[in-house]
Amino acid sequence: MEIATSSEALLAAVEAATAPMLLGFFGDFSEAARRARPEFERFCAAHPEVPAALVDVGLVKDVHRRFGVSAVPTVVLVERGKAVRRAAGVQSADGLARALLDVAPAGPAGAAGRPAAHHVTVFTTPSCSWCTRVKAYLRQHAVDFREVDVSRDEKAAQRMVARSGQMGVPQLDIDGRMIVGFDKPRIDQLLRLGATAPA
Repeated sequence: MEIATSSEALLAAVEAATAPMLLGFFGDFSEAARRARPEFERFCAAHPEVPAALVDVGLVKDVHRRFGVSAVPTVVLVERGKAVRRAAGVQSADGLARALLDVAPAGPAGAAGRPAAHHVTVFTTPSCSWCTRVKAYLRQHAVDFREVDVSRDEKAAQRMVARSGQMGVPQLDIDGRMIVGFDKPRIDQLLRLGATAPA
């Protein structure tokens, strides 16, 4: 894992990359980012085959906007200069691996007291307010998810429409089942959040 020291050097590395690359956006001003950074570092150590850079947005300015990052912590998978997947919020190293690299969890269950992890993908676009709401709802319930920006990933958009028959976002894939829109009762049912979901 490299630590980015300037926006020019980081963008040059992204442009020169011939394989997917991970960018982790953090900042010391954010308590959540400070908590998430060690997990990102563990994730990078476990996957040295994927080039990665840690970006402190307080030091390396303005790069986050290019990749659609509006808050820290956020980790994006970049291919051919574009962010194609992202994982936002505080996530475990295993959660990052599932969200960004499609790596299966190491064990059958998550942390003590938590149920086995679900495989959740959220299809979004940057201008979608309901996408922001559904992501916030998942984070509120500590659900790890992979985000796919269909405005930047045409193949993912085509797969989404082929599976659901709908073009609108947000859409969620929860353990292979598609949900169109922020259908909270269905999300609660598939993720078994009903007992803990707020009214």
